[in-house]
Amino acid sequence: MPLCLFLTAAVSNLKLERQGMRIAAFNVENLFSRVRAMNLEDWEAGKPILTEYSRLNSLLLEPVYTTAIKSEILASLDRLDLLKSDNSPYVILRQNRGEFLKRSRSGSPEIVAEGRGDWVGWVDLKTEPVNAIAMKMTARVIQDVNADILTVVEAENRIALNHFNQQLLKPIAADYRETMLIDGNDERGIDVGILTKPGCQIESMVSHINDRQGEFPIFSRDCPEFTIRVGQTTLLVLVNHFKSKGFGSQTASNAKRRSQAQRVREIYEQRKREGIELIVIAGDLNDTPTSKPLEPLLADRSDLRDISLHPSFVSDGRPGTYGNGTASQKIDYLLLSPALFDRVSSGGVFRQGVWGGKNGTLFPHYAEMTQAIHAASDHAAIWADIDL
Repeated sequence: MPLCLFLTAAVSNLKLERQGMRIAAFNVENLFSRVRAMNLEDWEAGKPILTEYSRLNSLLLEPVYTTAIKSEILASLDRLDLLKSDNSPYVILRQNRGEFLKRSRSGSPEIVAEGRGDWVGWVDLKTEPVNAIAMKMTARVIQDVNADILTVVEAENRIALNHFNQQLLKPIAADYRETMLIDGNDERGIDVGILTKPGCQIESMVSHINDRQGEFPIFSRDCPEFTIRVGQTTLLVLVNHFKSKGFGSQTASNAKRRSQAQRVREIYEQRKREGIELIVIAGDLNDTPTSKPLEPLLADRSDLRDISLHPSFVSDGRPGTYGNGTASQKIDYLLLSPALFDRVSSGGVFRQGVWGGKNGTLFPHYAEMTQAIHAASDHAAIWADIDL
C-alpha cells in the first residue's frame, strides 16, 4: 500500500480532546535517518562507539601529533575498525586533503601527518534509515497529540522536518503551517526545532549555539528562543536538549547539564525583566526533577512550574516520560512561567508510541507496533492545554 494511503487509513481515533491552545514536547529520535550507533536495540552497545568517535575527533584537532598522540590515534582507529580501511560499520574516516594515514600491505599503519595543519579531515558517524513502521508511528503520535505548537527534539535538520511535515503529516491531516530548525552543535543530526499550526505564527527566533563557557559551547545542541503570536497574545518558547548521560564521565556530564540549566535560567530571567510573562521551556533535559544539574530551573528560588505538578494534569500512574515511565525516567519537560501556569486547563503524557518493557506489555501501544524497533520513540510526548 502506498505510504500516503496507509497513513490515511491509519487515522487514529485516539486524538486527544483539546481544552485550549496546546503545546507539546516530543523527542522523535530522528525522522528519516539516524546514526547507526544510536540505532542499535541496546543503547549500551552503541555507547563505546560514540565515546571513541568523540575522543578520536578531539585527538585529530591537536596542533602537534606527538609520538604519544599518534599512538593514541592509532589505538582509537583500531577500536573503530579504521586501520585497514576508511570505512567501518559505524564510522567513516574523511581524508579530504593532505596525507594523514599511510597503510601498507607489509607493515603496520602509520600516522604521517605531524599535526592538524598537515591535512584536512575528520571522522563521520554513519547513518541508516529509520524503520518504516517507526516513521509512521512518529507521525501518528504527532497526529494524536494534536498540538498547535509542537517542539521537537532529535530531528535531523529543517529539510527533513519539512519533508516529514509534507509527506507524512499532511496526508493524515496533521500538517503544520510553519517549521523552524537550525543546525546546532551536535554532529549526529539530533537538533531541536518547532512546528506550528495556523493561528500560531513564528515571529522571530534567537539562537544560542554560540553561547560559551570558556572556549566550549554551553549547549550540546542549541537553546533556540521562538517568539510565537497566538491571536493577540505573544508566547516565548525555549526548546532544549541537554547533555545526555549516555557517554563521558558522570561528573563531566552532570556539570555540563548544570551549566546548560544555569544558562537557560539566565535567559529566562532576562526575558522576564524585559516584560515577557508567557514563557515555556520545553524539551528533553536528560535528568530528573530533583537532580543537582536541574536545580537552576527547578530549585534555587526558580518560579518555573513543571506541567506535571498542575492540578489539572492527568497522570497515567507512571511519572516518567522515557522508556518504561519510572520516576528515574522523568526527563522530558514543559516548564511554564507563573502567568502561563495559571492559564493551564489540562495536561498529560502520551505514551502510545513507546514500547514498554521487553515485550511491550507494560502499557497500551499502537497495534502496528509488534516489536521494539517499530516504536515511534523511547520518549513519550508531554503536552499542556493553555487558555490564551
